Amino acid sequence: MDYFPLPSLVAALAATILLATFLYNLFRNKEVGPKIPQPGLAWPIIGHFHLLAGNDRMPHKVLGDLADKYGPLFRMKMGAHQVLVVSDSQTAKECLNANDRALAGRPKAIASEHIGYNYANFGLGSNTPFWREIRKVVVLELLSNRRVEALRRFRESGAKTFVQDIYRTWARDKNNESNVVELDMKEWFGKLIIDSMLHLLFGHRYEEVGDWVKAVFRRNFELLGMSLMADYLPWLRWLDIGGYEKAIKENTKEMDRVMEDWLQEHKKNTNMKPQGEEDFMGALLSQIGSNKDILNGFDADTVVKATCSALLAASTDTTSTTLTWALSLILNSENVLEKIRSELDNNVGRERHVNESDLSNLTYLQAVVKETLRLYPPGPLLMPHESVDDCVINGYHVVKGTRILINASRIHRDPKFWSNPDAFKPERFLMEYKEIDMRGNNFDLIPFGSGRRICPGVSLALQSVQLGLAAIIHGFDIKKASDEPIDMTEANGLAVGKATPLHVFLAPRLPSHLYL
Repeated sequence: MDYFPLPSLVAALAATILLATFLYNLFRNKEVGPKIPQPGLAWPIIGHFHLLAGNDRMPHKVLGDLADKYGPLFRMKMGAHQVLVVSDSQTAKECLNANDRALAGRPKAIASEHIGYNYANFGLGSNTPFWREIRKVVVLELLSNRRVEALRRFRESGAKTFVQDIYRTWARDKNNESNVVELDMKEWFGKLIIDSMLHLLFGHRYEEVGDWVKAVFRRNFELLGMSLMADYLPWLRWLDIGGYEKAIKENTKEMDRVMEDWLQEHKKNTNMKPQGEEDFMGALLSQIGSNKDILNGFDADTVVKATCSALLAASTDTTSTTLTWALSLILNSENVLEKIRSELDNNVGRERHVNESDLSNLTYLQAVVKETLRLYPPGPLLMPHESVDDCVINGYHVVKGTRILINASRIHRDPKFWSNPDAFKPERFLMEYKEIDMRGNNFDLIPFGSGRRICPGVSLALQSVQLGLAAIIHGFDIKKASDEPIDMTEANGLAVGKATPLHVFLAPRLPSHLYL
């Protein structure tokens, strides 16, 4: 009997898979009613994947240009998947409000699978009973107004320590002639937020493990933000083109090693703190211990590690990125800096540190944060959604399994709604856009998303950004490190941050005893 040589068998198998995939998608995606606009640039097999993966420009900008040509809702073929791109507030509202339940899924991806502990990470998993139960616990024990208020002293203590650490660095390294020190605020903001979240989640401080967190979780965000060919052509996964899955596994292994150490440490120290004062990992262990139904088939230790790592990842890079963009915008607009200083001096004075209770009176500072999140949302493309049922968007039939990308950056700069949309004008939120909020009710400004998949940490994030920004501007005279405008180039990743450092000159502006 004759046998086919191995290369011929592999080629025949690949051709069969390709044909089956093509026929499956042909019939599965057969549209009912009008056809959704689609760029005419699709390649065989990979579809429009080359437009994003083979482009040096940021994905949200590429998709924004396509929206100019094909409209606020268009579709792309990304390998074996259909992707809808949403680029205006009205369509976003239809997706996240009218079709909130139908579009509550999350697409599966290689990075999400590994980093998310096989989808035990509630932020990366789909809309299931497990997701709903874990989200309730997270809100109750960390993100509810009650808990945000109860943990206020920890955040205020962290902001005070942040100012004092910068003062000590100034005293040690200052230039005696100019009396200033040069610092990279991008790194200092990262330290502030990591320290705060380590304390809230695990009871640790930056000095213990902060450098490790910064390295591992920034790498996680980079990996989660990558478009891998195998996510769109699953039969290519075994090739691991570029070695990305290997890198994801190695980084996840390092993350899990430390999470496991912290978990065992908390198990040994159960009941050491009164209820309501324990860190989040301790509170989560207590909740799971008293209600095993939460797990819904997952292993308890896996759920604790996945949930805590999700919160640490989601809170660190996004918040420090927003602080960096905010200070960059402020320093590029000198009159804005003077207005913030004046507001702080009028409401706080110079004889004490700024506290969270002051923030409600700092309306101009709040407007600055809003304008920063409008121009530089940490996720210009919101976390992708996936349809769990057939639905109708803008009169078009959308089949189950379709992926949805919402281009928040494009929506936030839409000239049909925003006047002078590319300009940094915090005053707009004190005048014509005063009633616009960021909590998912106004679809022209959705940096945190909307609907049931909205980021649950909105209140904590806003408090952290406002307090961090107020603390640094209140505590120090700040100037750009050069006469040139600050470079606003964006860096790729799940949280789109500033590509270059933010070097500034600093000198204290409060009485010396406040820094000691």
